[in-house]
Amino acid sequence: MNSKADIVRSVMGRRYDTISFLSDYGTDDEFVGVVKSVIRELAPHARVIDLTHGISPFDVRAGSLALARSISYVASGIVMAVVDPGVGTARRGIAVEVADGEGVLIGPDNGLLAPAVAMAGGAERAVQLDNPDHRLETPGATFDGRDVFAPAAAALCTGVDLLDLGSEVDVDLLFPGVVPLPQIDDSLVIAQALWTDRFGNVQLNIGPDDLPEELAADVQVRFSAPTDPTGGSTRAATRVASFADVAAGAVGMVVDANGMLALVMNQRSAADELGIADGDQVVITALADDGDSGMTVKVDLTTR
Repeated sequence: MNSKADIVRSVMGRRYDTISFLSDYGTDDEFVGVVKSVIRELAPHARVIDLTHGISPFDVRAGSLALARSISYVASGIVMAVVDPGVGTARRGIAVEVADGEGVLIGPDNGLLAPAVAMAGGAERAVQLDNPDHRLETPGATFDGRDVFAPAAAALCTGVDLLDLGSEVDVDLLFPGVVPLPQIDDSLVIAQALWTDRFGNVQLNIGPDDLPEELAADVQVRFSAPTDPTGGSTRAATRVASFADVAAGAVGMVVDANGMLALVMNQRSAADELGIADGDQVVITALADDGDSGMTVKVDLTTR
């Protein structure tokens, strides 16, 4: 392995100038700053954009969702993501090329990158980051963001070809994503609460086109809290176009900025009001008219 000054920078491939960086490092410690400093020294021209460093520690699922939500909007170049509870183990560090070389995703092969890779059109080439010429000397094996991923990202920014970073990997053998798919039939949708944003809006893993016709109209919905999986209390939720369309104290279902359906309230937290946690199961079924205004849909929320 080499010191930063000895990193090889042979110019053989495309030269990138942007690195979009996501991690669970937080900003209380020096980790993010050290990683960015390594990149600065090895590729001074490269600009690092912080997507977020607020992913909960070790939460690969949350990191993969944040990356998937972002990927359509990040600048062409390198995307470096580090949520890595398996650091120092046999899990691979990888670089995955997408979109005819417009982008390369770098990070651990633990499912973190997979949803974003899929949204970018799928992996075209991939390597394991095992070439010692593009790694830093390290006193330990617990900071691959600094010692493995940052040097690899910087090398690509200086024109090093992807295949120079390490051993080629069959893209079909990369670790799959950890984001659940809904179960859908003509009258039933079993979904999941994917993510709650800081406003308390609860994104589901279904889009408006996923709902069967029987459940797709702008109608009232019913749901029960996860604390009472047998039924519990119910609330009405109305299909709306914006948060402001939800009446005070009511619950709405809106197509969010990522094109997914979300349970929302107007200037209140739907997650707190309904007691929904990320990962809770959401079962949507159509009910006959029970006297409420309009057709209703029952949504039972139960913990996985």
